[in-house]
Amino acid sequence: MISPTANIIDAGDVLIIGAGLAGLFTALKLAPRQVTVLTGGKRSKSAASNWAQGGIAAALAPGDSVDAHAQDTCTAGAGLVDPAIARLVTSEAGERISDLESFGVRFDCDEAGGYIFGREAAHSHNRILSIYGDRTGREMMTALHARAAATPSIDFLEGYAAYELAVEDGRVVGVFSRPASQSSQAGPILIRARATVIATGGSGHLYAVTTNPASANGEALAMAARAGAHISDGEFVQFHPTALTGMGDPAPLATEALRGAGAYLVDATGHRFMTDIHPDGDLAPRDVVARGVFDARQRTGFAGLCLHGPSTGDLADNLAYRFPTIHATCVKHKLDPTNTPLPVAPAAHFHMGGIRTESHGRSSLPGLWACGEAASTGAHGANRLASNSLLEAIVFGARIAEDINNIVPLSSTARPAPPQTRIDEEMEIHAPITARVRALMSNHVGVQRSNDGLTRALGELVQLERAAQGLAPFANMVLAAQFIAFAALQREESRGGHFRTDFPKAMQRAERNHITLADLQAGLARLPKQSDAQSDSAADTRDGQLHA
Repeated sequence: MISPTANIIDAGDVLIIGAGLAGLFTALKLAPRQVTVLTGGKRSKSAASNWAQGGIAAALAPGDSVDAHAQDTCTAGAGLVDPAIARLVTSEAGERISDLESFGVRFDCDEAGGYIFGREAAHSHNRILSIYGDRTGREMMTALHARAAATPSIDFLEGYAAYELAVEDGRVVGVFSRPASQSSQAGPILIRARATVIATGGSGHLYAVTTNPASANGEALAMAARAGAHISDGEFVQFHPTALTGMGDPAPLATEALRGAGAYLVDATGHRFMTDIHPDGDLAPRDVVARGVFDARQRTGFAGLCLHGPSTGDLADNLAYRFPTIHATCVKHKLDPTNTPLPVAPAAHFHMGGIRTESHGRSSLPGLWACGEAASTGAHGANRLASNSLLEAIVFGARIAEDINNIVPLSSTARPAPPQTRIDEEMEIHAPITARVRALMSNHVGVQRSNDGLTRALGELVQLERAAQGLAPFANMVLAAQFIAFAALQREESRGGHFRTDFPKAMQRAERNHITLADLQAGLARLPKQSDAQSDSAADTRDGQLHA
């Protein structure tokens, strides 16, 4: 077992930051190569992968095809999916499903032993593999944790959160980390490695309403950008249309598979509004449904998911069997789905943008790879196809492992330059910054955006950057928020998960966004200045409206 000595840990070959699906799968595929997995919390509870309900997409059913899955992926991505990457991801699905099964994962099957395939929005075929209905993520992670614990080449370093990449002569040589516990008195630790893999998840917790855990706060994006990496597609945030409202932070998710099984959306009058919006109705692409739910709430004060009615069959009555997670949530909050629509609202769910990577998960920085939601591979474009996230994570996890294993030996580890950011030793003093960031992002960089709102958000984020004083994690969260808001300001059109009320139509030519830290800083310098008093007054007003 690895233990820190003199505030420096030599992780040896490979350091993986994050113990979700992407991180664990990469570690297992690297075996027997020595790997250290860094996680801020308990390895079995800290990852968003645990909460994945819908399942994992794979074109394995009779009548389905890799080409059909790739086409659905490109169509959902609204013109910004890299077709070669879509084909790569969908074509490797079968092998990666086999890998999962070899690691102990068991998918739902019929009595004859064949897979049970579900259907979700924007898929042309039934191709969603699940476990116990809506417990796919939890069960998958349980199996992978057990396998990783039994693998001698995998060491876990728990209780430390990465806050800055360690760089020497333009190459990533590890990471600086801080104690994840506010009560810990330990100082920063440098973890050195010959290869570093970021698998920390996305940026959903930058928003006030999200389905993501607190650890999904965009720090990885900021860390990579500070080190010189390119950030792609930052403006594309997928808002899940059916998060259950008023039931905690993060918000519980009403999986899309419910609508695939016959559930439907209504407004306060009981009207099925999605039939007015899209030919696919309740199974339209997620961005379309999210805007529909947002508009219904704005227009009538309510949006609900009906699990009862003529089209739903016995869904509500058999909820405990078919969707036990949702059933448990209903029981906990005293909701009766047999006669009452479940209250829903859009919630920040998945970030299509992130650290720009190529077909083997390499970033633009030597020594750094990224996979899972932290990466922008080109597989999702402007709008991720449902249940492609778990698939993308394991496909690129395997490709990263292959790439690293082909580098023999890896270059030697050097002593890096000192970090630019510092650890905040009194987290409670700066915690209001987090609340302000989340309010700003929800109010101005959410389901609907505009030039005025984005400009105001960026102006206030600049002030919050000064208030953060270069202290982790706040400085990283603010920087990640700036990247998302700035990319949204730059894209003067509506496409996929990015909707501008002042530019409601898509441009004829679709182009991806690639932004560096220097690009961001130059753009922020051109913004109109706003006074601290104006910023504070406006923010206080909106924060009150948001949480009313």
